[in-house]
Amino acid sequence: MVEVLFGESEAASMKAAKSTVLVSQTKGPVSVWCAGKKKPPQKPFSGWVPGTADEVICLNFMLDMGDIREPADSPYRKDFICRMYTQGQWGGNDAMKAEISQAAEFYVNEKNRLEKFLMKNETIRVWYSNAPYSMCGFYHLCQMLQKYDNEIRSVKLPIHQVCSNYVTLYKNWGEVSAEEFAGFLPLEQVVSKEELRMYAGFWNELIEDNSPLRAVMNGKVIGVPEDFYDFLIWKKLGKEPIKEAHLIGDLLGNYPINVSDLWYAKRIDFFIEQGQIKVIENSEKKFARVICRA
Repeated sequence: MVEVLFGESEAASMKAAKSTVLVSQTKGPVSVWCAGKKKPPQKPFSGWVPGTADEVICLNFMLDMGDIREPADSPYRKDFICRMYTQGQWGGNDAMKAEISQAAEFYVNEKNRLEKFLMKNETIRVWYSNAPYSMCGFYHLCQMLQKYDNEIRSVKLPIHQVCSNYVTLYKNWGEVSAEEFAGFLPLEQVVSKEELRMYAGFWNELIEDNSPLRAVMNGKVIGVPEDFYDFLIWKKLGKEPIKEAHLIGDLLGNYPINVSDLWYAKRIDFFIEQGQIKVIENSEKKFARVICRA
């Protein structure tokens, strides 16, 4: 079973969930631990996902942002990913920039690796959520999968999960630990050819619209203008100086709507260029700058 996810953190957790090592066995339950773990899981253990880490594909193309008329594996998209990752916070660190450039190429290689699995008629299981980057990734993937006859399954992250004495809220798969993934397998569904066509159609609509940003409204992705989330920045930024990292952290913590920290950083840069935000203390590491309203 090939697992497809749309974010680095969630893909890493899935690799851990599928990388188990048998360390002891008795006549009773089998004791299984994930490779590299130094202590027992803190969260309820729901078992491991069968398979190996090689079966995990990460398609982190950030398709909720930027021009999507250009293919996901185009030079434009690779350059866009590099620009979003760097954002200037590493200053003149050429080694870090080179590493980020390789990361953008990695996602293209992951797409190629997925196509090889498809050619081998492997079953594909897609893990997606209501986060804009994830929904966009899912729609885009469905367009790609239309030309194959493989069995496609999906697991959509629920908004919340009721446990014995508490409720856990989720924004995206990046919040789910490796020990928890298997617990969501009962939510797995087969994606029919008709559903693939429907989701691919949603992606074609987004391509035709090609807004600079995409958001999830009432469970569906729509194109929105660049300034769609700007009001949140102004709600938290005043005349009192604040470190940019703290401001973005406040935005992420107070408004858990799956907006990327990289997008907030991009918009803050724009307002600095426009003279609407003032840099009180500059730094080569962008997130370390101290800023306030101009």
